[in-house]
Amino acid sequence: MKRIIFIWLCFMPFIVSAQDFVYTPVNPAFGGNTYNYSWLLNSADAQKKQATATSAASSQTTLDNFTNNLNNQILNQLASKILQEQFGSNFSLQNGQYTVGNYQINITQGAQGVDINILDTQSGGQSSITIPNQ
Repeated sequence: MKRIIFIWLCFMPFIVSAQDFVYTPVNPAFGGNTYNYSWLLNSADAQKKQATATSAASSQTTLDNFTNNLNNQILNQLASKILQEQFGSNFSLQNGQYTVGNYQINITQGAQGVDINILDTQSGGQSSITIPNQ
């Protein structure tokens, strides 16, 4: 039985089919579809903006990086102390106004809990946080 199948496969003509591959460029400047133009332009602009942002971040000096790192650590410590006060630590949080780098932080005891208002003096951005009483 196997021999018959083998002989049949050897002498059976196989039907082979193929198709032509046609290359169509994407870029309209090289013969591609003109509807791709706006997509390609937007993609290139997005990549250019990303490269500009990356080069701007890498152009900071070591002193700028140190200053930013120090400001972030101070803000983290302040946030930790605020949370410890509200959630049972022995630390006593003082109401008042604090200036850390470009941030002006106002802490007041409100009716709902501790109100924290943060103002970025450089950009003018504001944020308000209320930590409710227990």
